[in-house]
Amino acid sequence: MRILMQLADELELQKPDGDENFLQKELDKVKAEFPTCEDFERTFPSLCFALATGVGKTRLAGAFVAYLYLEKGIKNFFILAPNLTIYNKLIEDFSNPSHPKYVFQGLGEFMNNPPNIITGDNYQEVPRLKLFSSDLNINVFNISKINAETRGGATPKIRSMSEYLGESYFNYLSGLEDLVMIMDESHHYRAARGMEVLNELNPILGLELTATPQVERSSSSIKFKNVVYEYSLAKAIRDGFVKEPAIATKKDFDPTQFTEEEMDRIKLEDGVRLHEDTKVALDIFARDNNVSSVKPFVLVVAKDTNHAGKLKALIQSNAFFDGYYADKVIEVHSNQKGSEKDENIAQLVSLESTYNKIEIVIHVNMLKEGWDVTNLYTIVPLRTATSLTLREQTIGRGLRLPYGKRTGDSKVDRLTIVAHDRFQEIVDAANDPNSIIRKENIIEIDDTELRQRKEVITSPSLADEKTREQEAAIEAMTKPEEKAAAKRKLDARKSILSVLPEMNTTVKSVHDLSKEETRKAVVEKIKDRIQADPQTQLFVEDQVKEIEEIYNETVEEFTQQLIEIPRISIVPSQEQKHGFREFDLDTSKMNFQPSSEEIMVRVLQTGEIETIDASQQRVVFDSVENMIVNELINFPEIDYDEQAQMLFKLAGQAVTHFRSYLAEEDKVLNVVQNNKRIIGKYIHTQMMEHFYYEAPDFEEPVLSVRSFSKIEPHNFSKYQEDSIHDLRDTIIPTSAIRSKVFTGFRKACHNLYKFDSKTEKDFAIICEQDDDCLKWLRPAHNQFTIYYRHNSKRYQPDFVVETADTIYMIETKKENEMESQDVQDKARAAVEYCAHATSFTSQHGGKPWQYVLIPHGVVQVNMGLRRLAEQYSV
Repeated sequence: MRILMQLADELELQKPDGDENFLQKELDKVKAEFPTCEDFERTFPSLCFALATGVGKTRLAGAFVAYLYLEKGIKNFFILAPNLTIYNKLIEDFSNPSHPKYVFQGLGEFMNNPPNIITGDNYQEVPRLKLFSSDLNINVFNISKINAETRGGATPKIRSMSEYLGESYFNYLSGLEDLVMIMDESHHYRAARGMEVLNELNPILGLELTATPQVERSSSSIKFKNVVYEYSLAKAIRDGFVKEPAIATKKDFDPTQFTEEEMDRIKLEDGVRLHEDTKVALDIFARDNNVSSVKPFVLVVAKDTNHAGKLKALIQSNAFFDGYYADKVIEVHSNQKGSEKDENIAQLVSLESTYNKIEIVIHVNMLKEGWDVTNLYTIVPLRTATSLTLREQTIGRGLRLPYGKRTGDSKVDRLTIVAHDRFQEIVDAANDPNSIIRKENIIEIDDTELRQRKEVITSPSLADEKTREQEAAIEAMTKPEEKAAAKRKLDARKSILSVLPEMNTTVKSVHDLSKEETRKAVVEKIKDRIQADPQTQLFVEDQVKEIEEIYNETVEEFTQQLIEIPRISIVPSQEQKHGFREFDLDTSKMNFQPSSEEIMVRVLQTGEIETIDASQQRVVFDSVENMIVNELINFPEIDYDEQAQMLFKLAGQAVTHFRSYLAEEDKVLNVVQNNKRIIGKYIHTQMMEHFYYEAPDFEEPVLSVRSFSKIEPHNFSKYQEDSIHDLRDTIIPTSAIRSKVFTGFRKACHNLYKFDSKTEKDFAIICEQDDDCLKWLRPAHNQFTIYYRHNSKRYQPDFVVETADTIYMIETKKENEMESQDVQDKARAAVEYCAHATSFTSQHGGKPWQYVLIPHGVVQVNMGLRRLAEQYSV
């Protein structure tokens, strides 16, 4: 927006009026500020904003309209869509205020005076649209409505005479003195006919939006010459606005040993296995965080329609995972007609719905722009992408984030591309700093793990598990009266258990729940809920009586199964205690030399070689210092707002050094542009030598303390064919412990747990057999709200153990990790939690809290709990 605002102040925003040099004058103004814009490439000023897929091109288009209308008084806009899908999407986004993606959301000027939305379907009804009821007119057209002639060579309807206007609607638009054209996915409008038609519309300004600012011709990419701003897909990925793409292959896989048909099958099977693994991860994340579930799907890219048909037949056969996906796959390509095509399009539109059973989509070069889904997680490319544009468009379909932002869960935030046969090529490309795949996102498929189907199981608290058991027992009853009585008692119990956790804001200890005033308050809350429901309010007295009869029994059960964990929000103080101490850059080892900017092009048929001066195509920032700073701010330790002065000082010292041995500014620019990533790392390395970090103070959380927390459920995966193991079972190899689910607990707050290591499993055995342990807990994902690392990461300890006089928060760690920054940061946050918890519980008859950090080597099943706690308390 800043760029448009700047240029809108400098450009004339009017038609040439006979000035033959008008376009060149306007271009000179733009080039002076943005040298990357070498040519408008049209007969009117046209600026391209190249934005990565998934970062909000449509919202930016809405912002363009709002700004130019409100600040520059422009009242007529023409928004162009490349296909029917995007056309319909744009109409919805610009015309429906109730739509979640409405582009004018929150702008009061558009609520009282909504714009006229004129489309390629209703422009002939202009009289009934009351074109001038609003002074803002937004035309949304599909390119085919103005670009193609009708059958038989007739004039397109938009060029036909309108009695109401006295001319064609096309001529009406071209005659407007303030028409601004916005071209969505503008790489589609570069063909000769498309260029000609848009030039004929004669707007005062063109604004182009695309994720791929190039056109593909003769197997080569030709970059746009009118780009004023480019935010690449690689940058969007690094900044976390989209999913992180990863490449997957098998370890030690040799693709030359397989036929093309065998490769297809192997890649399909592995893609589906990754898909099933992702399904489990998404399910667990949704349960842990109480958010809507996401149903992922697989996109298979076929070579042609014949290939697509064979792939579908394979997937639907019993030989492919026993036919499990037979009714969960569709193919989409241009040869489909009639009801088959309509049905598949309907399935595509609703793919994000959990009611849509489709899990595999096979396509042949159809699903490009405009098909915006957030639940594509696995891509299986079975054709060679012939162009950069096609590759980015295909991957771009899967980059949108289902929760609107990254979650921190790697599998929830990752798009996986299966690439067994092109793996080395992708590995090599990952070394390119502009590659959308980074080296750390190249993963090897664990065949042993993925070949086993997983399922998600929930380990509820003991109270919730007892509820489930009682529900099952009631369902099995045959006598109506007994069944009704048991149902009433269970409903009363469930009502009490639902309200007890809410009392943690009023009672000071879990033992206060048995007091008479608490009982009355709980009963009153339940009574209010019953009366609020028309279906239950008639029986309120009977239900209240049942509740009062079992209240004490239910509270006692709830208390016995609970470890009293205060809910405390610990927030670091606002005082900043991290940053970089002042220093001067050591430039002695930075002696980069300019690289050749001549590109050699070999004509395959003739063998002739042509050279192109690439320096003329260079995309540059407004200063070389900015290029370096732009690299530095990608490092997580660097805060631009806090350290801008230091960053520009260091960047300036680097540039001054380059100028000391490079006489020409072009050579300085060449060195910085071609080595900016290395220069950034070089400077960052020196900065880290002067980095300081002090543990932040913590604010007193007195007002945010809740006396206890309910025991949260665990959600985790289990291999379907694997049994549930007893805690004391010996698991060989020990590395397999992470995948197992264990039971057989007497003192734990859940009946099922998973452990990350043998150390954790052994410690659980210590808790079970040690008389000092009264209760113990493996905290679930959201049991604690303890944050560390500048309040950006959440900490969940390994264990909570209650003894007669103390509650211990316990972490077990490898000995070589005990002094690591991560472990120490967690320990500081945990110690603060324990201190605040003790301060609160000591005032209300509770037990003190103590943090214990135990090296894994000392955890032996013959060790005593108290000895470990005393020896390794922090």
